[in-house]
Amino acid sequence: MKKGLLVAALTICSALSIANAKTIKIGTEATFAPFEFTNEKSEIIGFDIDIIKAIGAEAGFDVEIVNMPFDALVPSVLTSQLEGAIAGVTITEERAQRVNFSDPYYKSGISAVIRKEDASKYPTIDSLKSSRLCAQIGTTGANAAQKISGNFGSYNTVPEAIMELKTKGCEAVLNDRPVNLYFLRTQNDDSVVEIKELLNGEDYGIMVSKKNPELLKQINEGLDKIRKNGKFAEIHKKWFNVEE
Repeated sequence: MKKGLLVAALTICSALSIANAKTIKIGTEATFAPFEFTNEKSEIIGFDIDIIKAIGAEAGFDVEIVNMPFDALVPSVLTSQLEGAIAGVTITEERAQRVNFSDPYYKSGISAVIRKEDASKYPTIDSLKSSRLCAQIGTTGANAAQKISGNFGSYNTVPEAIMELKTKGCEAVLNDRPVNLYFLRTQNDDSVVEIKELLNGEDYGIMVSKKNPELLKQINEGLDKIRKNGKFAEIHKKWFNVEE
């Protein structure tokens, strides 16, 4: 009898815990496939989305994904409109002065996509230094484009930048290599190719307000757990076809 009461009590506690699970608002910019983008049902999906939800499941919070422009993410975290953000955000000293970052969860780097017809003309990233370049606004790809060539254009989304390349409005699109590779793999478009060179390795992190160290701790602990229990490797293979 006592055992039955104990089981019932545990069941009630578990139900209450689920019902009372805190929901946190996490921002993203859903045009950065395969990290975050929308499917045919207008649902926000991607590697980052699966990662933060898996972290939340381990840390005991639910996640509400909020889609907004990339350059609005940091200000929204600073003003507490968001409690955090995950959007393929590179950990930089400048950003770290304004927000806290989780432990790195992904290592990336910048690569360049060019028109296939120009492959011999632009064999290296350095060969682009006198060319007009394109990148998404507010990204490290934009920073790299500015350093390589003073002549560059910023666009709201990656697809807009690629379209500018294809219509010869620029000579290359600078972006995180996983995004470039995903685009090339899924678009079945052989008119553009990647320069086989990687520019500066980068670590992605989850942004959290400096006013919320407890959430940062929960996210880091959740990230550590999904790495150890294999969930991270499972998600990575789902989106990149390799475990990590």
